[in-house]
Amino acid sequence: MNDKPRRGHNSIRFEIVTSYEQLLHAQAVRSICFVEEEGVAAKVIFDGNDWQATHIIAYDGEEPIGTLRIRWFKDFAQFERTAFRQAWRNSHVLRACADFAFHHVQLKGYTRVITHAAPLYARLWRMLLGFQPAPGKEPLTIEGHEHPYIELIKVLPLLDGAITEQTNANVLFQVEGSWTLPDARDRTVDSDLLPPAVTAAGAAG
Repeated sequence: MNDKPRRGHNSIRFEIVTSYEQLLHAQAVRSICFVEEEGVAAKVIFDGNDWQATHIIAYDGEEPIGTLRIRWFKDFAQFERTAFRQAWRNSHVLRACADFAFHHVQLKGYTRVITHAAPLYARLWRMLLGFQPAPGKEPLTIEGHEHPYIELIKVLPLLDGAITEQTNANVLFQVEGSWTLPDARDRTVDSDLLPPAVTAAGAAG
């Protein structure tokens, strides 16, 4: 991997992981940041939740530089495994990634985000991103990490246009994160791309 940032911030972009290649990029960044730099065991950093979560991958040009994992619960989303390679650890990149993730959370109709961070990074999440300590929650001890993790929470405004049960079904069938593409709300779903159970239900109706 190339460890030198490109010039300027316009080369940095964020994407929802929708391919195996992107997931490998996210895992490579995690390996560098957690396993290699901090000595955390791989079995702690990689788990079965990787297959249940939404992943965000950050690129500088074509170079993967950061990642964040989102898991979904009844009325909140949880940010996990946030990692950026050393050359890109700055407030601009972190804020841009967080804004991208917040918007994705809001698109899905959520207004509450929690995360857990060691004291040093918890201060950063509070000062830069507006998180607050979760009331009544004790610090969390995580295997392989020196300091207990503090639970933080951020409340987001409800997004006008968030996806709900009233949203056009054509939008619901779009790939995760593609709901706002120009033609997403008018696109007719190709029945050949639907799983048999869906096409059978449609035919039965």
